[in-house]
Amino acid sequence: MLGGVDVRDLAQEFGTPLFVLDEADVRWRARAFRDAYAEAGASWVFYAAKAFLSVAVARWVHEEGLGIDVASGGELAVAMRAGVPGEALLMHGNNKSMAELQTAVEYGVGRIVIDSFEEIARVAEAAAQAGVVQQVLVRATVGVEAHTHEYIATAHEDQKFGLSASGGAAEEAVRRIAKLPSLTLVGLHSHIGSQIFDAAGFEVAAARVVALAQRIYDEQGIEIEELNLGGGMGIAYLDSDDPLDVQEMAGQIGDIVAKACAESGIATPRLAFEPGRAIVGPAGVTLYEVGTVKPVELDHGQIRTYVSVDGGMSDNIRTALYGADYTVTLASRVSQAEPMLCRVVGKHCESGDVVVRDAWLPGDLTPGDLLAVAATGAYCRSMASNYNFLPPGRSSGCGRRRPRDRAPRDDRGPARPRCRHLKGCALFSAVRSRSDEKE
Repeated sequence: MLGGVDVRDLAQEFGTPLFVLDEADVRWRARAFRDAYAEAGASWVFYAAKAFLSVAVARWVHEEGLGIDVASGGELAVAMRAGVPGEALLMHGNNKSMAELQTAVEYGVGRIVIDSFEEIARVAEAAAQAGVVQQVLVRATVGVEAHTHEYIATAHEDQKFGLSASGGAAEEAVRRIAKLPSLTLVGLHSHIGSQIFDAAGFEVAAARVVALAQRIYDEQGIEIEELNLGGGMGIAYLDSDDPLDVQEMAGQIGDIVAKACAESGIATPRLAFEPGRAIVGPAGVTLYEVGTVKPVELDHGQIRTYVSVDGGMSDNIRTALYGADYTVTLASRVSQAEPMLCRVVGKHCESGDVVVRDAWLPGDLTPGDLLAVAATGAYCRSMASNYNFLPPGRSSGCGRRRPRDRAPRDDRGPARPRCRHLKGCALFSAVRSRSDEKE
C-alpha cells in the first residue's frame, strides 16, 4: 500500500513501469523543510523543479509554502501553468537563452541567479525591455564540493557553474550589476553539492561566502541582504544511509552562518535554501513487472540471478550514470522462500542497463511478479528517455482526488506525460492522446 492505494491495483490499471508518488509524504516533507529552515533564519525554501516536476507537484509544494527553483524555460512553463506566482520562483541555469530570460522577467520571476558576465547584460536588457527592475543573485563558486559525509575544499573550482569567489569574478559581477538601472542585487548564491548528509561542508562554504560579502561591502559599499546556500540535502537509498534530521541540519547551518557573520563583523543576512531531492525523492516508488529470471554462475560457484524488468535505464538512468544504489522488494505478494542474490536489470540493449546492482530477493521470484524500487521520486522521471523506443514510464501520485490535468500533445513525437486523477490518485501518465485534447 502507498498513500492508501494498493500498488497492484495501480499496476493493473495503468501498466508498468510506473512511478508512484505519495502526495501526503511530499506535502509533509515540504512543511518540515519550510518550518525547520524558517527557524534557522530562512525567508525562502525552494523546491527543485529538476528533481520531479508536474503541474500537480508544483501546486502541492506551493500550497505548502515553498518557492520553486527552475532551471529552464520548460520548467518555468510548468510552474506558470500551475499558477505559481512569479515572486515564488527562482531561476537557475548556466546558459539561459534570451527568450527564457524575457519570459522569466515578464512573468515576474522573483530572483534570477546570475551565472556569467554575459548573462548580466542579457538580464539587464530583458528587464529594460519589460520596463522593470529585476532582482538578481550572483552565484559564487567557493571551492567546496560536498557529498554524503565528505567534502573537499580547494582554492579554485573547475566547473561550468558560477563565478569565482577567490579570483574576483563574483565581485566584478556585483560591480557590473550595480551600474545597471534595470537590475538590483539582492544577494549571493552558493551551492556545494548534493546528497549531503551533514553540515560540515557548509561550515567552510559559509565562511568563504561571508568573507566575500564582507569584501563587497568594504570595497563597494553594497550590503548583501540575502544568502542562498543552495542545499542538496541527502536521502536514504539504503538502510545504511544516515542523513541528518531536517531540523538538526537546519539548526546547524543557521548556527554556522550566524557564527561566520559574527566573526566577520557583518549583520546576518536573510537566508534561502534549496533542499534538492530531499522533498520528493523519498516519496516516490517505481513499480516494475518481472519478465525473465536468469541464474548466472559466478566465480567460486556462486550464483547471481539476473531479474529483467519491463523498464530500465530509460526510466532510471542514475544507476548507470552515477553508480547509484537502491533498495528493491517484492511488492505483489508475500514469499517465505529463501533469498537469492539478484541483479535487477532493464530490457534495453545495453550491458550497463542496471536498475539495482545487488539485491536479495525471494528465491521463488517468477515472471509476472511486481518489484518496487524505493526512493525514486527524484531524478528518475525527470531524466527519463525513449531509448530503444520503449514507452515512457507512467507516473502516479497517490493522495487527494483532484480534477484531471493534461499536457498538450507534441506533434513531433509521442504524447507528453499528462496528469490524471483516478481512484484518489494523481496520475502523471504517458498516454497516446489525440492532438485536439484540451485541458
